[in-house]
Amino acid sequence: MRVISGTLKGRRLRAPAGMATRPTADRIKESVFNILGGSLLTRNVLDLFAGTGALGIEALSRGASSAVFVDQAKASLSAIRYNIRELGLEDRTRVIHWNILKNLNCLIPERDAFDLVFLDPPYETNAVAPTLTGLLSSGALASAARVVIEHSSREPIVHAMGKLVLMDQRRFGKTLVSFMDTML
Repeated sequence: MRVISGTLKGRRLRAPAGMATRPTADRIKESVFNILGGSLLTRNVLDLFAGTGALGIEALSRGASSAVFVDQAKASLSAIRYNIRELGLEDRTRVIHWNILKNLNCLIPERDAFDLVFLDPPYETNAVAPTLTGLLSSGALASAARVVIEHSSREPIVHAMGKLVLMDQRRFGKTLVSFMDTML
């Protein structure tokens, strides 16, 4: 696993041992960032169910100004912290140990709203809808935020949830990537 593009292009990322973490495939990651285009500059990024931190780190490499990584698994948190330290990103990142499915109250103290959110929960756990509800309840989304959700094709996304509207969806085998934007 590596950073695909930007200032950290080619740098390797550490993943937790075992099969508990399912890293985003490079092919999917590259497609997602091609769709996002050059819109990453000055973005505040939130990486939920962060795993290795690969999506948030890729965004930082491509010009995002900051990233917050949230996960519950201690092995994932250790890998994220290691990757951040090895890549010299400590001053632009924050790592939060939190049960995302409970709520996202951990985001309430964040001073800057998030423009870009990556959501990559374990497949087949029906975690997408409650996480989106928690995200909306936390008030952490910027007025023109984009939420990118990597999920199983067997866990469909509703077309609208609160102020989030499904704008695009791409299929990669059994994986769907859904792009939701905030609408006022």
